[in-house]
Amino acid sequence: MTNASADPAALGELMHAAFRGLRKRWMQQLAPYGLTPHQFRALSAVARKAPGGNGPGDHAGEHGGDPAAATGTGSEPGLRLKELAERLRIAPRSATEVVDQLEGKGLVERRAHPTDRRAALLVLTGAGERLWKTVLADRKREADEFFSVLEPGDRAELARLLGQLAGNGHKPRS
Repeated sequence: MTNASADPAALGELMHAAFRGLRKRWMQQLAPYGLTPHQFRALSAVARKAPGGNGPGDHAGEHGGDPAAATGTGSEPGLRLKELAERLRIAPRSATEVVDQLEGKGLVERRAHPTDRRAALLVLTGAGERLWKTVLADRKREADEFFSVLEPGDRAELARLLGQLAGNGHKPRS
């Protein structure tokens, strides 16, 4: 392999290989819970909208760095389907399919909006909240194990670099 520090294509390949490994572990971790990564992301978005929804692993970075998006700013106790689609950056039709799957598993429910009769709000069921918290704790353990091959300073540097690549502090070239 060429020197990755001098070859952006090689860096991209290394990043892609690391991501594939992490994603494979994530899918394997979710399988016993009967969830896909898309379903868990949706479950998390609904959970974070709930009052007190800032649970473990609630990272503002998952919402484009907007803390308000992570905690929910509306007064209604739930998340509209349109908001879910926006947060997940997917089409509303795809969000509907994911919500239908989660509802079928008894993890979320649709409730009438208190002021808009045409709208429904998505909220976690008790089972959904328990599962979300369990998976978050499991995910933290899994991530700790995955990144344990790096020294703490290297993890901090990786976080800084990935944040820069993701646009958090990215400075355009002159």
